[in-house]
Amino acid sequence: MEQSVEREVGDFVAFRADGTFAYQLAVVVDDAEQGITDVVRGADLIDSTPRQIHLQRLLGLPTPRYLHVPVAVTAAGEKLSKQKDAAEGSSRDLRAALAFLGHAVPADVADGELLEWAQGAWKPGAIPRARTISVDAAARSP
Repeated sequence: MEQSVEREVGDFVAFRADGTFAYQLAVVVDDAEQGITDVVRGADLIDSTPRQIHLQRLLGLPTPRYLHVPVAVTAAGEKLSKQKDAAEGSSRDLRAALAFLGHAVPADVADGELLEWAQGAWKPGAIPRARTISVDAAARSP
């Protein structure tokens, strides 16, 4: 995604009137301090990425690689979250999450081999290019 922050966004808040740093600046500095090299997050945050890259360049900080994945939503369009609707982690949930992200796990992969399989099979290009996916539609996918 390319964006001219100056032309398309203009000024944005980096330091608030109450003396606190705004999210965009805080996350850029925090990521640099921690040596973050890869950021994977929901596509609902994709509009923040150009602002963060702009700040990284202005501050002479490294720019991590970014990957945005679709956000799981209910049929009503509500975002799923750990606090609200998402199930506890299990091998079944990991298989469902991988399928949601375009990586259907073959039936012959044992539960104890899921992470190893996922690391070898992972292809960011297989991830659906959508901001959201209804979990109802994802559950019907093969």
